[in-house]
Amino acid sequence: MERKGKKKVSTDGFAWQEYDTGEFKETFPHLHREIEGEGVPMDGYVNDQEKAENELYDFSGYNPTVIDFLRRCETDDEALEIVNWMEDHGRITSDMARDLRITLTKKGVRAFGPKKEWGWYEEHGRG
Repeated sequence: MERKGKKKVSTDGFAWQEYDTGEFKETFPHLHREIEGEGVPMDGYVNDQEKAENELYDFSGYNPTVIDFLRRCETDDEALEIVNWMEDHGRITSDMARDLRITLTKKGVRAFGPKKEWGWYEEHGRG
């Protein structure tokens, strides 16, 4: 599909793309239907953070994500060090690192979720 006009540039530093309605409907028909009101059943969605934190999960074979590491941090400086290390070692992309830094700067480390204390996986895991 060929784009009409110039590509939009983000002014807030976050990655985003602007579409006209027809182009969006053609490119993402299922998402367009969801947005227009048909929706998707939310059977597996948990809106209560405390309930989600207290459910037991199977962590066998689980590899922590950058968010898991950020949730272990006490301070924004510690979180920034994690983001920089993950980017420098190719564990996350530069775009992801940039977005994480923006979130960290604007909202702080707790924007990534409540702090995971020592023993969190044992407490929340099955088995």
